[in-house]
Amino acid sequence: MALPQRRPPRRVVEEPYKVNERILAREVRVVGENVEQGIYDINKAQAMAKAQNLDLVEVSPNAVPPVCRIVDYSKFKYEQKKKQKEIKANATKVVIKEIRFGPNTDDHDFEFKLKHAINFLKEGAKVKAYVQFVGRAIVFKDRGFQLLERFSKGLEDYGKIESEPKLEGKRMSMFLSPKVVAAKK
Repeated sequence: MALPQRRPPRRVVEEPYKVNERILAREVRVVGENVEQGIYDINKAQAMAKAQNLDLVEVSPNAVPPVCRIVDYSKFKYEQKKKQKEIKANATKVVIKEIRFGPNTDDHDFEFKLKHAINFLKEGAKVKAYVQFVGRAIVFKDRGFQLLERFSKGLEDYGKIESEPKLEGKRMSMFLSPKVVAAKK
């Protein structure tokens, strides 16, 4: 015997704004184009919106009295989404690049990693430099500290220390951030 097919539950999209009859306040401050701005009874405000074939949208529910705008709701939602996208696009994204050392890192490797760190800082990324202690190498904590100090001295023209070297478990790490963020192309 086959079991009856179950439908997935319907997804109800929660509207971010209260519209028309969903507005619960008795009085509202009405704003919008072609509207006499002021405080109106909710029924009068809804009638004003219907007269223009538009919607009454509550844009500021925490104000006293709540602020409502007479506007085409679908157009209003579209503009709000567009604004959010623009804000998101203009937000700066922080990139963290990691550079790993051992307590016995050779001078050539050190210089190679220093050049990479300089490039990362020039691009505007933060740099996390850490010394990984493996096995009994933890007894050489002072070497790790000296290595990170030397590293920060080599980068002082390009970045500044955000957090001093500190030991967490078997890893001693420090953060460096760029002095001037380069403009992205």
